[in-house]
Amino acid sequence: MVEERGNMKSESVALLPVSTECERVCVFGTGDIGRSLGLRLIQAGYSVIFGSRQPQTCNFLPNGAQVLGHVEAAQTAHLIFVAVQREHYDFLVPLANQLEGKVLVDLSNNLKKNQYPEANAEYLQSLVPGAEVVKGFNTLSAWTLQNGPSDANRQVYICGDRLEAKQEVLAVATRMGFSALDQGSLSKSRDLEDFPLQLFPLWRLPMRIATGLTAALFFYLLIRDILHAYITQSKDISFRVMVSLANKVCPIVSLVMLALCYLPGVLASFLQLYRGTKYRPFPDWLDRWMLCRKQLGLLALGFAFLHVLYTVIMPIRYHVRFWATERTVALIRQNRTNEFSTSAAWHSDSYLSFGILGFGLYVLLGITSLPSVSNALSWREFSFVQSKLGHLTLLLCTIHTYLYGGIRFLNASMYKWYSPPGYMLSLVVPTVVLLLKLFLLTPCVDRTISRIRQGWERGVNKRKNKMIKTVV
Repeated sequence: MVEERGNMKSESVALLPVSTECERVCVFGTGDIGRSLGLRLIQAGYSVIFGSRQPQTCNFLPNGAQVLGHVEAAQTAHLIFVAVQREHYDFLVPLANQLEGKVLVDLSNNLKKNQYPEANAEYLQSLVPGAEVVKGFNTLSAWTLQNGPSDANRQVYICGDRLEAKQEVLAVATRMGFSALDQGSLSKSRDLEDFPLQLFPLWRLPMRIATGLTAALFFYLLIRDILHAYITQSKDISFRVMVSLANKVCPIVSLVMLALCYLPGVLASFLQLYRGTKYRPFPDWLDRWMLCRKQLGLLALGFAFLHVLYTVIMPIRYHVRFWATERTVALIRQNRTNEFSTSAAWHSDSYLSFGILGFGLYVLLGITSLPSVSNALSWREFSFVQSKLGHLTLLLCTIHTYLYGGIRFLNASMYKWYSPPGYMLSLVVPTVVLLLKLFLLTPCVDRTISRIRQGWERGVNKRKNKMIKTVV
């Protein structure tokens, strides 16, 4: 459950001090975004002038802000935030002379991708060619602007063609408490406008994997357990679909997806070991896989929670209570008792103990994936929890599953229609990951990988020595 850090590639720019003329800023637009932005600017120490079509009817503006008409407001500040939608940009055309040489920050977004032939910021620049348009603050909600940044939404992305204009906006964003990141020229504004429209982009692949695994295992176990009993024994146990079958699918999906969190890291290590260098990029499929490891782990944790809940309610099920009562009555009628088995008790307690320990570490991995928690950890601490404890979690959960099966795999009756039990399928990927990781931990292999990750490259020194001898 390794967390990726950052979703957009960014380049930091050295910030210039806020100039005196930037102490007064103008905001065009008195909607939710405009008012929230104005409030945050006032809290950061700026004097805010709102520009409105009807300044006399504007209500609910932040205390300390002034409101003027568009023409008067445009003349008061060098930095102007345009917090209106693209279809209302026409009012800026008559203000071209007043906006000459000023910095316009475009906050607009669209309802869908490719809604217009060009980006909103580029369209705004064409309407007011004498101004310097900067795209920015559009990835923040009104709530974030009003209440201030938090760990989960601290970043502000901007782009523009003129460096000095971007530095002014970056300085204002930093003073407001945000982490400002430069994304390049104004041609990148379409990417910034599309960013808020993305719906869980890093969750798509994990959701597809989870959905595919759940559906495949559900139908596999439905055929193997429910239909097999109905066809071969004429027993209707379809009621088990709701709890028993679900409680088999959830732990299998959880364990497989947890293993899939750590499989790409193992594959990356083997790829670096094979290449003898860390300076060659990974394949695209491996990059995408590694970027969604946190989402895979959180979904796996969700399935583990469902498994725990289903297990807890087992004793109160009608089927379990009925079966326990009938068995007790049958023993009484036959006047016999069952002997206590110490080995069975050891097996049962060990199975439960490994499951509890594994789930406890599972929850710890999920908690440290939260931005508010991970930001409070150093990189070494974060790596220790997500890597070392993560592999330990996988080991404990795998042992828990092995103990669940015990020696039942030797019983031919377990292979209904010659198909293996579900728990055996769940052990394939985790076992492979653990064996590969064990190989990577052997001293000779671990030492080589550590050298590669420190910059050593196989064959580089030999080539250098050969070149030196050739020159001599």
